[in-house]
Amino acid sequence: MLRPWEVAEMSRAERSLKELYESYINPGVAKLYHLMGLGAGEVRGEGCMIYDEDGRAYIDCVSGYGSLPFGHRPRPVLNAVREQLERMALSSKVMPGRPAAELAEVLARVTPGDLQYSFFCNSGTEAVEGALKLARAATGRTGFVAAEGGFHGKTFGALSVSGRERYRAPFYPLLPGVTHVPYGDAGALRAAVSDQTAGVILEPIQGEGGVHPAPPGYLAAAREICDRTGALLILDEVQTGLGRTGVWFAAEREGVVPDILCLAKALGGGVMPIGCFIARPGAARAFWEDPLLHTSTFGGNPLAAAAGLAALRLLEEEGMVCRAAETGTWLKQELVQLALRYPAWIREVRGEGMLLGIEFVDEARGGLVMSGLVEKGVLTAFTLNAYRVVRVEPPLTADREVLGRVLDAWAEVLEHWNNVLGEDDVEEEREPRGPHVENTGSGTGTVGRPLTGGGKADADSPGEGSVRRVLA
Repeated sequence: MLRPWEVAEMSRAERSLKELYESYINPGVAKLYHLMGLGAGEVRGEGCMIYDEDGRAYIDCVSGYGSLPFGHRPRPVLNAVREQLERMALSSKVMPGRPAAELAEVLARVTPGDLQYSFFCNSGTEAVEGALKLARAATGRTGFVAAEGGFHGKTFGALSVSGRERYRAPFYPLLPGVTHVPYGDAGALRAAVSDQTAGVILEPIQGEGGVHPAPPGYLAAAREICDRTGALLILDEVQTGLGRTGVWFAAEREGVVPDILCLAKALGGGVMPIGCFIARPGAARAFWEDPLLHTSTFGGNPLAAAAGLAALRLLEEEGMVCRAAETGTWLKQELVQLALRYPAWIREVRGEGMLLGIEFVDEARGGLVMSGLVEKGVLTAFTLNAYRVVRVEPPLTADREVLGRVLDAWAEVLEHWNNVLGEDDVEEEREPRGPHVENTGSGTGTVGRPLTGGGKADADSPGEGSVRRVLA
């Protein structure tokens, strides 16, 4: 009889990856991968490329839903994590640790306004959970107002404030006192927020909702509403934060400073999972009297903190934020031209920086194009709350040569299916044909801040465009 660890050494010929998923993970997930023609597992990543078990190469235009800002295996982040690994991997949790403290200091300098106190966790949904708890503790209130179509995670509290019924309904009753209003409707938001509202939680761009940027003035209105009622403004920048949209934080386009900011994904530099919520002093003090009210065994561990520090340094020193703005502007313009050529297929292209969404006229056409792109060696994915929208979310490091190949693949697939089907109706499916394994005008510049030196920089001051070191 084989011992448990010997089973894993059996050849792929004896046990296909599909069989393993069907038997030990989830048969439904196995079916989704099969429908997309993704039977061979990913085994290696390098930059913008992924290689499967059969040696086939794919251009990654999903980037782990934004968690791979520099692509796969970025050397500076890997080296920082390796160096930390040689010293200490995980915390004893009974002594303070310098990596987490230094990461919190840097985050206080790069985030807007007077955001200052960080709590570290392991994912975006955990960051949202902590933010919701902090809002209740700080205000003594219980209610929350969130947006329809929003996505904040799938743990209990985060799911309660997320805005798609399909994912919420099987788990009722959820967190009580949550009201959902149409995204972008300041009037509806104003009517819903009361003296019982602990917090308003919004995304500056609804990523999983179909890549919908907030209308001009909406976030500023949300800030004013919260100030007037005493509710806290929580902004979820788990997917949009840290350069993805061509600015450090998407809310900066309106000069809005939230009371609590949620981050994750890109903070780990594509190497380690890490999340955090960072709060202004007035909100953060609710956790000061009893610092054990909210804790995490693995949150802020030395490896994750080292990755976070290296990621912030790389973003700054390599000018990644400006690069995302410039490349994203060009990429969006090219995709708009494709949409104009195939109006029977593409309804709209929208987004900011390197977070773009292509809305198809129906889900079925989107599924056909996604499957065709896989055959061409390009990986894409639906947005979780809007299956008509296919995201284009490559690493911030993707250059025009790589993205040109992506555009060529899009053009070839669209031309093929347009010739085959033309404007005829395509039988629409109720579910996406591809896997979405979850854990949410283009920018032309970035607000820069010095990452060293004393105190928080002026949030209204434009950056100098020079290279500045994160840490000495």
